[in-house]
Amino acid sequence: MAGIKTFVDVLREAIADFEQHGFDSEERLEHWRSELQQVAQGHTAITTEHLKRTLTAIYTKDVTQGGLLRSHGISKWKLQQLSPRLRNELDRKIMAASSLIKLNREQMIATTLRRFSGWATSIPDGGTRFYASGDGSIRDVNNGIKKALKALPFEERRVMIDQAAKFKASLSNIVAVDGGAIAGVWRSHFRAAGYNARPDHVARDGKIYVIRDNWAMEKGLMKLGGREYTDQITMPAEEVYCQCRYKYLYNLRDLPDDMLTVKGLEALGRK
Repeated sequence: MAGIKTFVDVLREAIADFEQHGFDSEERLEHWRSELQQVAQGHTAITTEHLKRTLTAIYTKDVTQGGLLRSHGISKWKLQQLSPRLRNELDRKIMAASSLIKLNREQMIATTLRRFSGWATSIPDGGTRFYASGDGSIRDVNNGIKKALKALPFEERRVMIDQAAKFKASLSNIVAVDGGAIAGVWRSHFRAAGYNARPDHVARDGKIYVIRDNWAMEKGLMKLGGREYTDQITMPAEEVYCQCRYKYLYNLRDLPDDMLTVKGLEALGRK
């Protein structure tokens, strides 16, 4: 919108003012710090409303439109039964992600203001013609001061992607545990181009991890068979920027024989 100053506009004015007057008072410094902070608050790619729309769209696709029915193979009735818990998870994630984005934004702005203060307080009382003379570059000062702020939209987009992955994994975990899953097969995201996979996550790819105290174990049909429980390792998307997932297993027939007890093998007619 015409007439609204950008962060670069205000920064240019602040630099020009300090070139002319120098660091002659705390009042001058605080005035420009306040101006820069105010305009910097709007220098962001992600808003709370954007965050809500993104996470709500995931909820709509996976819960309202039944995406979790297809990926988990549970009944529509069961998903409807879990809807209040899943809705609460949406509200919880929106609040947590909003707080994280706000914290990151405040840190980036604080870094930018520190850089400005460091430069401004180095200018002698009475000002300087160093930058106007051609011996220095006002562009370099601009870029150096706004470096952290320029990275903010990129960092906020990364946070958004990470929080979306965490939300999808959380919804899936709620459905799996409450829906009667007995185990999960780890699916690493390492095959995706450009994905920086953790080596231990790649090593987990295709391995089965058991949900503790599941119904099959309680009935004596299933055993660990040398595997680990899901609560003995980090969950998919739990670590920063992880986009791994579980393919959840619900039936005894999906397990290898070495994870079945004699009773379990007999139940499937494998013994």
